[in-house]
Amino acid sequence: MGNTMKKLGSSGLDRRTFLTGVATAGLAAISSSAWADDPAINDILASPRRGNWDDQFDARSSAHAKVASFQPIASPETVSFIQAAINTYSQIVANGGWPNVPVTTKLQLGVVDPSVPALRKRLMVSGDLSESAGLSTSFDTYVDAAVKRFQARHGLPADGVMGQFTIAAMNIPANIRLGQLQTNLERVRTLAAANQGSRYVMVNIPAAQIEAVEGGRVVQRHTAIVGKIDRQTPILDSKISEVILNPYWTAPKSIIQKDIIPLMRKDPTYLTRNKIRLFNEQRQEVPPESVDWNTDDAVKLMFRQDPGKINAMSSTKINFANPYAVYMHDTPQQGNFNKLMRFDSSGCVRVQNVRDLNVWLLRSTPGWDRQTMDATIKSGVNTPIAVADPVPLHFVYVSAWSTGDGVVQLRDDIYERDGQQALSIGTNT
Repeated sequence: MGNTMKKLGSSGLDRRTFLTGVATAGLAAISSSAWADDPAINDILASPRRGNWDDQFDARSSAHAKVASFQPIASPETVSFIQAAINTYSQIVANGGWPNVPVTTKLQLGVVDPSVPALRKRLMVSGDLSESAGLSTSFDTYVDAAVKRFQARHGLPADGVMGQFTIAAMNIPANIRLGQLQTNLERVRTLAAANQGSRYVMVNIPAAQIEAVEGGRVVQRHTAIVGKIDRQTPILDSKISEVILNPYWTAPKSIIQKDIIPLMRKDPTYLTRNKIRLFNEQRQEVPPESVDWNTDDAVKLMFRQDPGKINAMSSTKINFANPYAVYMHDTPQQGNFNKLMRFDSSGCVRVQNVRDLNVWLLRSTPGWDRQTMDATIKSGVNTPIAVADPVPLHFVYVSAWSTGDGVVQLRDDIYERDGQQALSIGTNT
């Protein structure tokens, strides 16, 4: 059997031929309901002598290509890769799609369970698992690496555990994913056709991710937190014109009404504790205790938070002209960047490692190297800085794209703009 497996592994039985059903080994069309492949090959793949999860499997061979890439979303290369992905997914759909993965127990490395073969088949069809890994009931290192690759491609925590959102993403039918790729091809094609300039920043809302692009290459990538479903981050094009260190934060009326007023009714010390001052139209400070918090009259006042570590924007506010009163900023709650559900703002975009982005934005602005910036932030003094060469900025909505051959990036359709309810798996709630 060992010689036979070696022969299969070197005979060109790659993902594309496996999916299209034209491999020289004689594999028949793959479908979610019909896995009646060549009996000899099925016997080899399912053979119990292939061992358990901890024997000869080498997880490194599960990944056909790296998920991470320096390729910008808004590029002709991305368009070409999406078109190739559409061809592949069209063939998957023509062959019956991928099997549904029924999970009745917690699947992770080391588990042996009857549902694992279906998981293996599902991962093979999408190209995350080598078909030579077999169809045993063992969640081995092959499967662990394949699940992590699948999770990385779907913007999920790559922990190798079949949790709620991984299962939901995995069980979205292939034809729905195909439609998602087709929808997003048009979006990316439009972005790629536009003259973005040599340097620009792109915020991809469904991915909750920021790309700083220079010379056609992503030079920085930042995790972001974007707007909730009821306070969505808008699509926009602008230019970053100002970076403010140690900014004041002025609460928008929506936050005053929906958040601060209810909090003041419960805790009258909330504003004082958070160093938020009230000002009337004459810019005169108003004591919080003089306001009737049982009404919405407070919306008429300006709520301004002093600079400092607890400021809602922490060290940085990045300004750009737009009609939505949104901006990009730092946050004192750094732990939120590690969460899956990063759709938690009121429309603005929070930026992880924002100081790195500041240095890149201010590179041509005299006197603002990293050392000077850090010293200024440490001083706590409010410091507006005009960007010498304003940088183009784009907020876009791309929930499906491809960064390379066989690497299809898919995200939760958080604002339900792709036309299929099944594409919103609940990571925005």
